[in-house]
Amino acid sequence: MSMNMTDGKVLTYSPAGDQSLEVGGGLLLPGPRLSITVPATSANLGVGFDVMGLALNLVAIFTFSPAKELTVYGCLEEFCNEQNLVWTSYTTACKMLDVVPRTVAIGIDSPLPLSGGLGSSSTCVVAGVVAAQLLSGRPFDRSLTLNMATAIEGHPDNVAPAVYGGLTSSFVEAGTTYAAVMPVGENLRFVAMAPPYVVRTDEARKALPTTIPLQTAVWQMGRCVAMADALARGDTQLIAKACHDKLHEPHRMLLIPDYDVLRTRALQAGACAFIISGSGSTMLAVTDGDDVARDVVEATHNMVDGLWIRVLRAHTGGTTTFIENGPNKVN
Repeated sequence: MSMNMTDGKVLTYSPAGDQSLEVGGGLLLPGPRLSITVPATSANLGVGFDVMGLALNLVAIFTFSPAKELTVYGCLEEFCNEQNLVWTSYTTACKMLDVVPRTVAIGIDSPLPLSGGLGSSSTCVVAGVVAAQLLSGRPFDRSLTLNMATAIEGHPDNVAPAVYGGLTSSFVEAGTTYAAVMPVGENLRFVAMAPPYVVRTDEARKALPTTIPLQTAVWQMGRCVAMADALARGDTQLIAKACHDKLHEPHRMLLIPDYDVLRTRALQAGACAFIISGSGSTMLAVTDGDDVARDVVEATHNMVDGLWIRVLRAHTGGTTTFIENGPNKVN
């Protein structure tokens, strides 16, 4: 028997029986399996540095099953251990909730590229925090999840859209994280391009200036509000005017060798904006509809060897959960 998990539903494990199932070198025990789906996200969106975030319809699925020992499977071997971010986020969240972590097998099915910029770490953190709530008999509380995940991740710009979906603007005040959630124009497409190399977030932050001129702050604030409104209404003409950042992209573009050629080709093909996703190396070309998105793909996909490229839409549902009762099944 299976049922959908919505806010307010609680997961409890039934007593383990004699049967077990070997997966990834570990043993799964009979009982309900919890699945948590978390969308990819793009932070900053040009002028919204460390503030704005967008959920995309590329999702990672995390499963938590009762097990005899900790097992992590479905990801690179180097992450299949106690340092796995899903597991450490789960145990940290359990400590915050003052509960004892359960012994689980964690399955990870993530299509997100490892080059960075689409919120892969936030998907892991959010999944761990949600699992800590449900596996301890609590309901899935989005506000609590936002606060706990921000505390673990260190900033809310990816976490907020991962939890709520859509377009978000978030901030932290006196230890509490707040997020304004907005719709996204249905006409908008986001062509995600990930080159086959990583830009580390700490390196990207070191590239930024520690102070900025007053006129730069004024430039950013006016365009940040306009960008949020334009994305919500699908106004590509306003997006094209408002997207130009002076705070972080002029410094971070230097860390992405293929930025200039991909940006030039994407804009020539009709994209209304070309922005760095998060700290990179993933980049987003924003287009009005599928036809222009296909033109951008055609113009750019052969420009960089090993380029990962996908046409995406906004994801409106945020994090969702599902429970499969009965004997565990692993696909």
